[in-house]
Amino acid sequence: MAMQVSATKETCAVSSMCVYRAPAVFDQDEDGTVEVIDPNPPAELHEAVRSAARGCPTRSIHVE
Repeated sequence: MAMQVSATKETCAVSSMCVYRAPAVFDQDEDGTVEVIDPNPPAELHEAVRSAARGCPTRSIHVE
């Protein structure tokens, strides 16, 4: 099943946990704010993305 990942940059707390947990899906811009580099990650990354979303202190990561 396909996964769609997005993030709300305005609420990002720059904790970097998403990048740590799923570096193939998340990165940070020059200000340290979250960037989604793979909005449709392959199935083998789904659990890492869910973990990143659960670990986001501001709930800025959205998974559908």
